[in-house]
Amino acid sequence: MDPLVDKLRAIVGDEGVLARDEELFVYEVDGLTLHAGRPAAVALPETTEQISQVVRACREAGVPFVPRGAGTGLSGGAVAIEGGVVIECQRMNRILEVDALDRFAVVQPGVVNADLSEAVKHLGLFYAPDPSSQQACTIGGNVAENSGGPHTLKYGTTTDHVLELEVVLPDGEIVRFGSRAGGQAGYDILGALVGSEGTLGIVGEITVRLTPLPERIETLLAIFPDVVSACHAVSSIIRSGLVPASLEIADQRTIVAVEASVYAAGLPTDAGAVLLIELDGVSAAVEKQAERVHAFCSDAGATGVQTARDEQERQRFWRARKGAFGAMGRLGPDLYVHDAVVPRTKLPEILERICAIADENRLTLSNVFHAGDGNLHPNISFDRRDPDELARVLKAGEEILRTCVAAGGVITGEHGIGTEKRDFMPLLFSESDLDAMRALRGAFDPELMCNPGKIFPSTRFCVEANPKARGYDRVPFS
Repeated sequence: MDPLVDKLRAIVGDEGVLARDEELFVYEVDGLTLHAGRPAAVALPETTEQISQVVRACREAGVPFVPRGAGTGLSGGAVAIEGGVVIECQRMNRILEVDALDRFAVVQPGVVNADLSEAVKHLGLFYAPDPSSQQACTIGGNVAENSGGPHTLKYGTTTDHVLELEVVLPDGEIVRFGSRAGGQAGYDILGALVGSEGTLGIVGEITVRLTPLPERIETLLAIFPDVVSACHAVSSIIRSGLVPASLEIADQRTIVAVEASVYAAGLPTDAGAVLLIELDGVSAAVEKQAERVHAFCSDAGATGVQTARDEQERQRFWRARKGAFGAMGRLGPDLYVHDAVVPRTKLPEILERICAIADENRLTLSNVFHAGDGNLHPNISFDRRDPDELARVLKAGEEILRTCVAAGGVITGEHGIGTEKRDFMPLLFSESDLDAMRALRGAFDPELMCNPGKIFPSTRFCVEANPKARGYDRVPFS
């Protein structure tokens, strides 16, 4: 590895390579601490050309490479589980161009999500995808995972906002896909790249769509005796034809943890659940929508509906919501954040079953999730130093995923597959399906050197992975 490290230093400079044990330690995991892998070195390029040179050097040495943003991902996607070189893009953090007339921005992959919206706010624009980690996560990482966030319900995920990508292919070639004009001719290669988790190449430049700031934003906090009542309110709102910007639910355990943390926002700790609702658009329309939402919440059993009095209170509500995962540190030293999507109409039954799974495995569970699009985030707090508890966490995690799939759901909404869920891909896809995906990957990376060990099952399809073989297709969620 020493000759390769020397080559990397020649490309990005001595300060652009990390190779000492104490430097590599922080790269062993991402936001998912269950799967670890220490890289042999970390390269910190500052340009697309440097990424290309690093990739070529790794290929010549026969060493795999793993792209990485801020390391906030929750599926092990940015971890070098097979060793090799991590290519971290955080130094590529410049906003290269903003076009307010055509509403796009050109950014490097290391630009922090929230920083982009802040930079264009004075133009009356913002970048819509808003993961809970938006104060730290990067646009490049968002592209890799097709990240969403609380406002996905109205504004969509990252793929809906990417116009063009400059990509370093796994052989080092620099190419462009997409168009600033937003049109698409031929196969949608851009769509294949967004959400490919760094397995098809490394993004060096991103052209994203910018969205006009709404004329008015109304943020409501509805208080419910239980999660089921809050879910019924969500169903009523969606059924009515309203499309709020967001519909977020937090259960009581989450509320208590948040209120005991630095993210406290004055949420009622005696509430069974709260529903955070955001409406935006033309002022007159938003006012009428808010009246209807009040009625839907009251009909579903809300004991109160509070409207944010000003922008400061609105930000407090959102700080509490987006800080919820951090607040879980009060419940345990480790956190396993699940990510699955189920039909909205089945949320009450699924949540009941998920809570039962946690109880059966003697685990501490909390729920805070994107209710509007059925994107669940069951959180299990635990201590990974306890082997027995860790085994129960993994067992419960599998049962939760299988339950969601049996109800017509999928195993990820925005966190990606990575290493965490790769062995559950056969729950959704046949071996022929997976082979088609492998063929696509092979067309980009025939030697499988770019972020190896991600997305695809570590073993071939077996009967144990087939939900029908174990009766999970017969779970009564009709």
